[in-house]
Amino acid sequence: MGQPGQVAGFAIAGEIVPPGGRRTLSIPVSRQLTGLSASLALQVLHGARPGPAVFVSGAIHGDELNGIAIVQRLAATLDPAEMTGTLIMAPAVNIFGLATQSRYLPDRRDLNRSFPGSPDGSLAAQLAHAFLQHVIGRCALGIDLHTAAAHRYNLPQIRIAAGDPDLVELAMAFGAPVIVESPLRDGSMRELAHRRGTPMLLFEAGEALRFDRLAIDIGAEGVERVLAHLGMIDADDGLTSVGIPARANRSRWARAPRGGIAHRVRRSGDTVRAGDVLATVAGLFGEDAMELTSPVDGIVIGHATLPVVNQGDALFHIAEIANPERAGEAVGSITAAIRASEPQGAAQPLLDEDEVL
Repeated sequence: MGQPGQVAGFAIAGEIVPPGGRRTLSIPVSRQLTGLSASLALQVLHGARPGPAVFVSGAIHGDELNGIAIVQRLAATLDPAEMTGTLIMAPAVNIFGLATQSRYLPDRRDLNRSFPGSPDGSLAAQLAHAFLQHVIGRCALGIDLHTAAAHRYNLPQIRIAAGDPDLVELAMAFGAPVIVESPLRDGSMRELAHRRGTPMLLFEAGEALRFDRLAIDIGAEGVERVLAHLGMIDADDGLTSVGIPARANRSRWARAPRGGIAHRVRRSGDTVRAGDVLATVAGLFGEDAMELTSPVDGIVIGHATLPVVNQGDALFHIAEIANPERAGEAVGSITAAIRASEPQGAAQPLLDEDEVL
C-alpha cells in the first residue's frame, strides 16, 4: 500500500465523501407512475490514500442476482480507512427489472444495449446516461457482474476485449477458471466504456433469478484480487489460491438438431473434442433421437437447463481451445467444486433456498 498523503474528498452527485469514508447515495433517474422517484443506488468507499477509481456493478439485467450478493459481501468486507483509491459499488443498476424479476426495463428495452443514453430519452436511455455520468465517467476500470439468461447456466468466466494486455493481466488476477476474449456489442456498457478509455472486466457465472454460492465466492474473491493487484487493498491471506485460467479468443454455440426433449451428456466445465456427443434430443416417446455433437475442441462454458427445446435452440456454449485437456488448472478445480456442490442427480449447482449468505 502507498504512504498516507493528502487526499481530497470525492465529489459525487452533490455530496462529498471524505478520505477514509463511506457514503450510500440515491441518485434520481425518473419519476414513476405513482409520482415517486426511481433512483440509482450507489455506495462509495473513498480510501484514505490516493489511488485509482474503480466501479463494480451488478444486475444491469434485473434478473441477474449474483452481483447483488457479491457487492453485499464487498460492502461488509472492505474498510475505506484501509484503502487506496475509490470504489463505487452499484449492486442493482436496473432497479426497475429487479423489482419485476425481469431482464428488461418496463418498456422491454435492454439496458445493456442502451448506452450512452440520454437525459431526455427513454427510461433505458435516462438510466444509462445517469450511470455513465456518475459512475463510468469517474472511473479508470469497471467490473460488471452478470449471470446467464433464464434457463441457462454459465461456468464462472471473465470476458474481456481482445488485444489489451493490461486487461489480460487484470483478468488473470481475478482468477476465474476461463478467460474469453469476446466481441464488444454496440450499445453495451462494455463497448461504451472501451471507447471512452475505461477498460472493463465482465464476470459471468451462474443463472438468472438464483443465488449460486460458488459463483458468489469466486466473484467476490476475484474483485478483491483485482483491487489488491491495483494496490487498492492489502492482499488478504484469506483469499483462496487459484490455478492458471484457460484462455480462448473465440467461442461457438451448439444448437438443437430438432425440437423435442433434450438429455444432456455434457455440462459446463467439461472438456470436449469436436464430434463428442453433448446431448441427445428425441420426441415425446423417445423416438427419432438425434445426437448433438460439439463443433470444436474446447471447454463448455455454458449450457441450457431447460430440457424442452426447439430446433435451433442454443444448448451449449463452448470456448474454443486447442488441447482442452491441458487447459488451465483452474478449470479442473472449479469443475470438481461444481460437481461437489450438486445434489445427487441435479442438473447444475444451486444455492439452497434457506442458506444464509
